[in-house]
Amino acid sequence: MTRSAIPALSLSLRKKVGLAAGRFKMISPGDRIMIGLSGGKDSLVLTLALAGLRRRSPVPFSLAACFVDITGGETDVSSLREFCDSLDIPFFVRPHPIVGIIEARNERSPCSLCANIRRGILNTAAKEEGCNLLALGHNLDDVVETALMNLFNTGRFRAFQPKFRQSRSGMTVIRPLVFAEEKKILKEARRLGMPVLPYVCPFSLDTERVKAKSILDRLSAGNPKIKYNILHALQYLDERDKWSQGEAEATAPTIPGTSLKER
Repeated sequence: MTRSAIPALSLSLRKKVGLAAGRFKMISPGDRIMIGLSGGKDSLVLTLALAGLRRRSPVPFSLAACFVDITGGETDVSSLREFCDSLDIPFFVRPHPIVGIIEARNERSPCSLCANIRRGILNTAAKEEGCNLLALGHNLDDVVETALMNLFNTGRFRAFQPKFRQSRSGMTVIRPLVFAEEKKILKEARRLGMPVLPYVCPFSLDTERVKAKSILDRLSAGNPKIKYNILHALQYLDERDKWSQGEAEATAPTIPGTSLKER
């Protein structure tokens, strides 16, 4: 695969990545970014988006990509290596038998354990390669699903931050796809013929996230803008909306009705 054979992302996705990067001040001059490249559609689109941004941006930054092989080295990553080579992005592989560990432990929360292990491996790889930022491919749907999971299971309306510094590792995590819908990322990955790897996780069929996604799909069928409304609420929480133990000012609440335009 040659560099000239890889077309640019759609203007819509480029704008959403640029909006996220600018609004949350994700990238500064001289940053070295390690991309968590899982081989899924999100991380592949993220990689191409950042490669394009690197070419266009007046802010100089460098890129590398790391694949954590949860099978312990059994996955064929040649297509990912070729993809990264075509974008002039150094590619690294870190094999770890995460699937075997989960099976041996009969882990009750396999997704959480897997995410923690992979994050630790990516942090280590980023440090070893001199990177100060770790870029992950979480999209708008992931944000909203996480907010629903927290609301239903912990009673708190919150989701992960688009940019945050991990206190233990000292690594800063950025998520440039937080404004991009999953279906549009999937459509773009298919249009560009990206080398999406087969999904090898055997524990992902009956999870809290799958349940949240199902609920969100049903809600979206009746209100196509619901994802954007929830995203808006996460960014603009109003202190006046909280219940107070004292007397609240008698003001009429805002009545829903005006749809939020897609960002």
